[in-house]
Formats: sequence, structure tokens, C-alpha cells
Amino acid sequence: MLLGDGTEPFNAVIPFRLRGTFTLKEIQQALAQIQNKHPWLRALISHDEKNTPWFNVPEKTVSIPVRIITRQGEDQWQEESRREWNTTFHYEKLPLIRFVWIKGEDVSDMLFAFHHCLCDGGSAMAFLYEFLKVLDNPAADIGTENPILGIQDVVPANILNSRRQKLKAKFIGKLAATAIKWIPVGKKAVERQNDYLINWKLDETVSKELIAYCKSQGVTVNTFLSAAVLHAFKKVRGEKSFNKVSCPVDIRRFATQIKEDHIFAFGLMIVVSADEKLNFTDNLRVMQKSVEQKTSKLNPYLTMMVMESGHNALNNFTKLLKNGKSSNDCMFSNLGRIQIPHEYKEFTVDTIFSPSVIGPLGNTTTLVVSTYRGKMDFSFMGSEGYLPYTDALAVRDEVMQTIHSQLKQAVLS
Repeated sequence: MLLGDGTEPFNAVIPFRLRGTFTLKEIQQALAQIQNKHPWLRALISHDEKNTPWFNVPEKTVSIPVRIITRQGEDQWQEESRREWNTTFHYEKLPLIRFVWIKGEDVSDMLFAFHHCLCDGGSAMAFLYEFLKVLDNPAADIGTENPILGIQDVVPANILNSRRQKLKAKFIGKLAATAIKWIPVGKKAVERQNDYLINWKLDETVSKELIAYCKSQGVTVNTFLSAAVLHAFKKVRGEKSFNKVSCPVDIRRFATQIKEDHIFAFGLMIVVSADEKLNFTDNLRVMQKSVEQKTSKLNPYLTMMVMESGHNALNNFTKLLKNGKSSNDCMFSNLGRIQIPHEYKEFTVDTIFSPSVIGPLGNTTTLVVSTYRGKMDFSFMGSEGYLPYTDALAVRDEVMQTIHSQLKQAVLS
């Protein structure tokens, strides 16, 4: 589903800034080492007689392409991120990942761009960690991945082979496929128009205060930011807002077979809403309870079995996502604290910007948050056809206003 017919990009980008000097040979060697560890970073895609796509690892490795440009400004990485969003992968001849080096004298910005069907943000942070490790020390041991080859490597055999679970998955799959088939959708997809990226940070002091505030309220940072986003959309968009934020849930929390360094992409999702009758603080606790209840009901194994049995419904589902009306305000993902060292022998990591991603499956509005070196970083992306850029700026300002006002109230009380 994420691949589609391959003509429309669904690309993610992880930008990071290094202080130090590098050679192309050093970068290529580090890229070769992470390719050597991860088979899917070497993979191309081929289609069988039924036009089903499969990862195919060639005997002779095709290197990760590197594009080099001269660094001319602090925000140049944003322009290059947008370029990478809209550049298709020629996956029959080249890997589903490429590298951009925005080369400066003492400071370089670097980007990993990859197709979202290859992996999720968690996997990407793992190979970024490995890349930096071997860029600093080519002799470092990063191991070898035992890749996930199919559903049998994730779903326990007693569940996968259970007649009851099989029937349940097929029933749910057929029910969903029938419903999707008859849901009315427009003949044309929404015109995305221009895509944009807005990036900002909270300084270390405010980031610490926000984390402490959330702990004092008994809620997660994820819930607080979800509430802040919902409040912002309501204030900025009014009747056009949906009071719904879609939040990905990391499947690794439930399926321990999927290791942190596995190259893997499968999303679980919950939808979060606010009770508009409550004030912000009371809403936090209600939302936290709702998040916990919804998360506890997630069934990753059954979900995978349903998806596996429903391949013939993917075209209709894709059409629904593309041509159906928006039903949520945005996607919100919090990667949490990035566990990557700051200081290396040969260079330092100045910052890691939150990943960005844009695809063709409906509303592109997405907020991704991560924390590195104590600072929360926000990447807010979208398209004019779904959320005008001026509205996106206003949403950002409202989110920041909520953060500062809640912290101020906490101090006063």
C-alpha cells in the first residue's frame, strides 16, 4: 500500500547537522557498512506474475546514491527535504534509500531520504546511529541484521496457525473490504498544491519544564502535545477542524520479535480527540485515560493477519484515502528522546532534526516531534490544498502559546 504503483513518492527524510570535515570516500564507506548489515538497504523491488511487489536483494550490491551540494545557509536542508519528498525512487535499479550531503567547510547538513515502504522512523534512527558510529570509526562492529522475511517472523506460530484466528482475520478483512468498496468517494483526489515544512525547537530549559509538568499531571508528553494540537486546530480552523489527531503506535511495544535495528514498516494507529466541554488541564487526564484504553486494545498480530488477507482490497483502500474527504486534523508522531551520542572522536552531532514525511494517501498534514540533546524539535509538514501555509503557521503559534501558558500557570499555582 505504501509503495502504490511506484509513480507517486511516499518519502521520509531524516536531516542532521555535523561539525567536522569529511571525505566522500569516508561517507561512502560508512553507507556501505550499514548496507552490509541490513539486506533491505540493498534491496530493489521486482513484481511477480500477479504484479505483486517483492523486495529483491541482488547478488551485486547497488550502492546508496550520494548527492553533494554546497552549503549556503542554515535552512538549506529544508529546501532539500522538500526536493527529496517529491523525487521518486527508481526501485527496479536503485535502493529505496539515498543520501544528501550539504557540504560546508566545518559544518555539514546531511539527509537520509528513504521510501516509507522500506521502514518507519524507529528503524531509520537505528541506521542513523550505525552510520554515525562507523563514520567515526570504520572498524566499529555494528553486527548483522537477521531480517524479517514475512508475517511468520512477527506473528507467533500458535496465533498464525490458529484456525480461529485465521477465520477471524479473514472475516474482518472481508467485512472491511466490502465497507471500503461501498463508501462513496470523489472521482478526483484533492489537489495537494505546494508542500511546505515548518521546523522549530524548544530550548533545553522549556523542554525540561514541559517534561516535568507532564509528569506532575500524570500524563505523557505525547498526550499533552496531542491536546495542544487539537486546541490549536480548533482555534485556527474553527468549524473546519475535526477534533481528531491520528497517532502512530510503535508495534515494537507489543511484538518483541521486532528488534530496534530491524528494517521494518508496519503502523498501528489510534485516534485522539478532546472533550470540548472541559478545560485544557481536565482534558489532559481524560485524554490520557482514553489513550491508555485504546492502546491496550490494539492487537498487532490480528491486524497484520487482516492486512495480509486483504491484499485484494488495497486498491480500493488506497482510492478511499486519496479521494475521500479528510476526517482528521493531522497525523502526530512523537519519537521521544533520540538515543544517539553527541560527541564522537572525529566530529560532533550539532543537532538531529525531526524526520519529515509526505505521501499521496490523503491529508498530508503531519507533526513529528523528537528530543535530542535536551531540546524538543518539531517538524510540521503539509500541503496548501489541505491546510494553507498561513493556517499552519497559526497552528504552530497556538501550540507554542499553549505550552508557555500551561507552564506559566503551573509556576503561578
